[in-house]
Amino acid sequence: MTQIPPDGPAEDPGAVVPMRLDSARIAVLIPCYNEEATVEKVVRDYRAALPQAEVYVYDNNSTDRTAEIAAALATDDAQVHLRHEWRQGKGNVIHSMFRDIDADCYVMIDGDDTYPAEYAPQLAELVLSGKADMAIGDRLSTTYAEENKRPFHEMGNSVVRGLINRLFRCDITDIMTGYRAFSRTFVKGFPVLSRGFEIETEMSIHAVDKNLKVREVPIDYRDRPEGSASKLNTYSDGLKVLRTVFRLFKNYHPLAFFGWVGALFAIACMVTFLPIFVEYLRSGEVPRYPTLIVSVALGVAALLCWAVALILDVEVAKSRQLYEVMTNYHDHIERLMFTRRQEEHRTVDQSRNG
Repeated sequence: MTQIPPDGPAEDPGAVVPMRLDSARIAVLIPCYNEEATVEKVVRDYRAALPQAEVYVYDNNSTDRTAEIAAALATDDAQVHLRHEWRQGKGNVIHSMFRDIDADCYVMIDGDDTYPAEYAPQLAELVLSGKADMAIGDRLSTTYAEENKRPFHEMGNSVVRGLINRLFRCDITDIMTGYRAFSRTFVKGFPVLSRGFEIETEMSIHAVDKNLKVREVPIDYRDRPEGSASKLNTYSDGLKVLRTVFRLFKNYHPLAFFGWVGALFAIACMVTFLPIFVEYLRSGEVPRYPTLIVSVALGVAALLCWAVALILDVEVAKSRQLYEVMTNYHDHIERLMFTRRQEEHRTVDQSRNG
């Protein structure tokens, strides 16, 4: 990730220079749906943890006083902003956040007060120093098992984590955490396709597929306070997450996906064809023409799957190449714009002093 120094050009104009936490543009993103019991505390905690940050509360059609409380906070504090997302779903909220907000570092947290704010500077520092494009707050290595009161959630996290780490050959401990910090490179290059809670899974897979820098920070987790209810449905949202995992595996690794599907067709073809072939060798006749037709159809399906796998694998490789080229071009343009702004400022200062 390329960062531009906030306080003047380095000796080498093309060098990658870490940004300072106290002078960088940091946006704290808080998606909310019916969080009246916790939203005020969350906003105040993160304003204290990151005093220089702009805090954005996105209300997602809440039916309680969430928007009213956030509006009052925004009135009292110019660095707190209330916005609305009318399309229901966390993925839709993140889509608008990433599109609308411009910053050097983005810190995303939930509005349910389950993530302590004291870890936010550490996550942001990893991004601003260039050590991470996505810094993850890892709940599962610390207090999640003791604090989480919802049955099957820990098991679901383990299943999804194991599946993703095996399919995508990575080693991320907490795939579905809602506590993350992102670089501008990640945010502006991330295609938000999910509409609901599966968005965190999509973020993790995108980072792994695009070979972005990912760091994890163990954090304490606390359960929701009394009066705050979770909107996550263990079974329906869990199925959506699993469906997202397989959809992205198909999209990002078509050679493996369609290769295995083709292999299954090929096995079925051989199982149905071999008895007919053996009988033909023994008697010189084909006793079961319908079975032979099915066997041939299965063989053709296997060949088609392998052909599709090869074609799509080339397209995915081209997509990754294009992503790298566009990312490098984007960072180069930002450096040029920064250098030009600095030259204009120096010219103005010299004219004033002259």
